[in-house]
Amino acid sequence: MGMDKAAEVRLIELAVAGDKGAASDLIRAHQNSLFAYMLRMSGNPDIAEDIVQDAFVRVLLNLHRFDPRFRFSTWLFTIAKRLYVNAMQKHKPLYDSDIVGSRKGDWDEPNEPTLAKERDTHARDAIGRALQELSPEQREIILLFHQQEWPIALIAEYTDMPEGTVKSHLHRGRRRMRKYFEEHESEEFLARFSDEVVIQ
Repeated sequence: MGMDKAAEVRLIELAVAGDKGAASDLIRAHQNSLFAYMLRMSGNPDIAEDIVQDAFVRVLLNLHRFDPRFRFSTWLFTIAKRLYVNAMQKHKPLYDSDIVGSRKGDWDEPNEPTLAKERDTHARDAIGRALQELSPEQREIILLFHQQEWPIALIAEYTDMPEGTVKSHLHRGRRRMRKYFEEHESEEFLARFSDEVVIQ
């Protein structure tokens, strides 16, 4: 997933030196995954877009401070998370399941028959509603693990939690989502999605 660390560090060095193309490449490499993550976290596409834009502005202004010993994505997501916390103090999440459900990551939606598309849209909407039932910590860890495919060790570093605590939040979050599905969704949905939830 994404570019390798050496290529990323080189892009950062070029961007710091004033190469606008390198800065654009850096943004393109991360903007879709950051937007998809913030959209699921906030439930509001306008807030998510504002956070992503603000995060990249701050990152580019402070790129010279980046320590290449660490992961750029961790630094970027940390800045975005701070902005998200501030935004949530000003806005109540307004969950738009149609828009949120349609966002995935860095890939395009494949052509599918209409029935399958509707079923998948329903699944994404249900996942979005279930995510909003979680605590902020559980939702964040579920998204980082399933949507962003971050390993437990990186999530622990990013959230400043012990790995055992991350695993516990992950387990409890999955259990709460499964309970939500059992209470609100059909048996057909549970058969397809409750055991292996793909969060996009």
